[in-house]
Amino acid sequence: MIELYYPLRSLREGHWFKLICGASFQHLPAIRNLVLAYALAGADCVDVAADPAVVSSAKAALAVAAGMAKEARQRGFGYQGTPWLMVSFNDGEDPHFRKAEFSPNDCPEDCLRPCERVCPAQAIDRSGVISDRCYGCGRCLPVCPIQQIKTRSYVSTPAAIAPLVLEAGVDAIEIHTQVGRLEDFRRLWEAIAPWLNSLKLIAISCPDGDGLVAYLWSLYELMAPLPCALIWQTDGRPMSGDIGIGTTRAAIKLGQKVLAAGLPGYVQLAGGTNQHTVPKLKSLGLLNKISFENNLPSPTESCPPSLPFIAGVAYGSYARTLLMPILSSLEASQIETAPPPLPVQPSIPQSPPGKTTPMYLTPTLPQSKFSSFCLEDVPEALWRAVELADFLVAQLKPSIRKQLLLESSQ
Repeated sequence: MIELYYPLRSLREGHWFKLICGASFQHLPAIRNLVLAYALAGADCVDVAADPAVVSSAKAALAVAAGMAKEARQRGFGYQGTPWLMVSFNDGEDPHFRKAEFSPNDCPEDCLRPCERVCPAQAIDRSGVISDRCYGCGRCLPVCPIQQIKTRSYVSTPAAIAPLVLEAGVDAIEIHTQVGRLEDFRRLWEAIAPWLNSLKLIAISCPDGDGLVAYLWSLYELMAPLPCALIWQTDGRPMSGDIGIGTTRAAIKLGQKVLAAGLPGYVQLAGGTNQHTVPKLKSLGLLNKISFENNLPSPTESCPPSLPFIAGVAYGSYARTLLMPILSSLEASQIETAPPPLPVQPSIPQSPPGKTTPMYLTPTLPQSKFSSFCLEDVPEALWRAVELADFLVAQLKPSIRKQLLLESSQ
């Protein structure tokens, strides 16, 4: 098969799909398996914490995915080549770069522990917060009966950047900033600038605020000229995509605002994105309907003039939550002889009419003992996870899915 949809072309044509593992999420087994499943489903980019161990785990998963490319395509999934690997940095305090913490010794004996129930990462137990699982969503803060849960934040240091970019071999960097932090951004940018020629992509993530458009133009003037592609990531409601349909409205509204500003580069949604996002974008006419027929652009092409459509969508909380039952079952199997049943998601055409979310059925997976966190060691679980991931990816890449299904039938 001719691989037409490399990451940069996906941006140009409006089919870009990014998986956000979480800037504070450091649970290596889960990260490895998330990256593997979404890579096989056809993701263009995976965004991970700026942590050498996390980067190493993600790269290992991408290598496994490359070795399974043929089987993924035969099964009708959209693997298109190795996704770009991105790491995230921040120029100041940011909700993406924090973790919750509390002392379990201070919890009342009769506490109903609502913090455990609301945590989407299963990062809270009787010992407190499991640091490497926590990605700072903050949902535990308001539900604590005695308000003892706090957060600690951290800020990127320039000394950490060069080793990650040069030695770990990442493809892209994302900078999280906020309106009014131009000098903080400038300091971080000066540390990144010497390594720009080794990158394929720079992404700027910024939530809404007074003076947003003027601030983004100031950032562009500071960064220009760029030797690589540029994404404006519109962070609607950070880390809220698995909550409900209302969160995607905020993401789309902010995307429309930045799109109207005409900034050079690509506009990509994030923050509140979920299964409702692409259908809503289509209904508003915000996705590209025309496929470019020109040659594949160079990976080092500088950012283009503004485009009249949303170039792509990044999924974080929702993408992780979608696969969490399968990943949790694998992890539980380390200590349980008979793991709990794995959720099964049928192919999209089998879903009931009008249903837009994955449907879970009773599995046929044998109740045998698993011996590894590695998703590829349990093929039944692997391909069910990829099918779940494909539920999201295929929304943005329907033409790719149709092409693969046609080729697999020949």
